[in-house]
Formats: sequence, structure tokens, C-alpha cells
Amino acid sequence: MRPYVLGLPRYANVAPLHHFLRLEGFRVLHAVPAELNRLLLSGEVGLSLVSSYFYLKHQDSLGLLPDFSVAVLGRVYSVNLFHKGALPHLARVALTTESATSAALLKLLLKEAGAEPRYERRKGGLELLSAYDGVLLIGDQAIKAYAALLPEVPETPHALPTRFGEVEVADLSTLWFQRTHLPFVFAVWAYRRENPPPKALVQALREARREGLGRLREVAEAEARRLGVHPFLLQHYLWNFRYHLEEPDRLGLQAFAEALGLPFAPVFYPE
Repeated sequence: MRPYVLGLPRYANVAPLHHFLRLEGFRVLHAVPAELNRLLLSGEVGLSLVSSYFYLKHQDSLGLLPDFSVAVLGRVYSVNLFHKGALPHLARVALTTESATSAALLKLLLKEAGAEPRYERRKGGLELLSAYDGVLLIGDQAIKAYAALLPEVPETPHALPTRFGEVEVADLSTLWFQRTHLPFVFAVWAYRRENPPPKALVQALREARREGLGRLREVAEAEARRLGVHPFLLQHYLWNFRYHLEEPDRLGLQAFAEALGLPFAPVFYPE
């Protein structure tokens, strides 16, 4: 019998959910969010962390674990538009190829700011700013790009700068919070409704999350070594996340659906 397959992006912000996960009776497949979306639809993975935009677009066929999310209230630090010039004046923006949610959120926020730049999907980092007014980076790539600009880690996160010479850093989750006063949900655990995950797997995920959050310093230090950034930066980064899809997160997800003109009628995994 083939083992049940769990889809996971290899990003630091999801490490607390799986760092202590015990692989008993299933296996993990790592890929970027856009690829995991495709694998879930094709049935190559059974349960996956997927972008909220993808979930909302396919919610008619997907079920949702009711108590898991990757969400933030305020700054997320890893979904950033690095840009030169004021947001309403951006003319060309390079988009990450890894996530549909971040691209959809950026387009929504820039349109509301009065900008409708030309968007192009490009692979790369801050070097793209030589050809574009803005570059959207997410996940580990955004963290490493920000850390490379940072001359030193300040004593408190409130002192983390958002301008480095002519380059500004717009944190999309902060812009979302200013718009809605709600968390932004970047990812959820989803499965095809005809193939719900085994209860033992859901329980293992809950136990792994409990241990990961209880030993967050260990998780942060491991991820800091992997990324080659200061451990204090990773500690603050990880303790800022909301991993339980609580009522404010659900309201944030609903607000994102409404902003996109999509319905919001989730079907949750039966307990």
C-alpha cells in the first residue's frame, strides 16, 4: 500500500509545523507553493499546505483542516515588495513565480493605492531592481534579501528599518492590516474532499505543532543556520505567526475572498 503523501513548502515560516513531525505511515513531498497547488489537484499529494488564494479558487472541491493556518497580524517580514519610488508611481513590477496568493494580494493593494503597473513573472532577487521598479519576493528568499540589506539586528523588532537608501521594503501583510485590521492568511492545510487525510496524520500534525511552538527557539536556530541569517531575526520572525486559523484569521480569509470577488463557504475536516 502506498503511503499517504503530505505536501510541504520548504520555508522557514512553516518549520514550527513540521520540525518535530514523526513520519509514521506517510511521507512528505517538498515543493514551492505553486507546485504543491498543482500536485494537490492532480492527487499526487493527499494533504498539502496550499496558498489561500488557491484554496479560495478551488474551495468547491477542497476540504480544510479547521485549526491550521500560516497567518500574520501585521508585519510578516517574508512577503515583501522591494521597490524604488512611491507605490502609486510603480510602472514595472517583477513577481515571484512561487506563490499566487502574494501576487494576488500585491495586485489588489497596488490597485487600491492607485497603481496598475505591468507585471512580469521573473525568477531572481534584488538584482531585478536594475530593470524593474519593484520586485516581489516571498518566503526564504525574501528573508535572505532583507537580511542582506540589514546592517545589524536592532534590539527590538520595532526598530527594523524599511528603507535602505533608494530601496524601500513594503510588507504586504502590514498593508493588509492597515486596510482591514485583520490577519492575513497566507496558507492553509487543504485536501480533496473525496480523499480526506487519516485522523492519525491530523493528530500527528497537531502534536508536531504543539512541540514546535513549545521549542520555537530550537526551530528558529535550525532555520537560521539553514538560511545563514542571524538567529534573533528568525526567532522574531517565527513567533510572529498565527498557526491555528482562529476566528480573526477566518475573518481575514473571508475578507480576502470578498476583495477578490470570490465566495467563502469552507467545508471543514470532520472531527
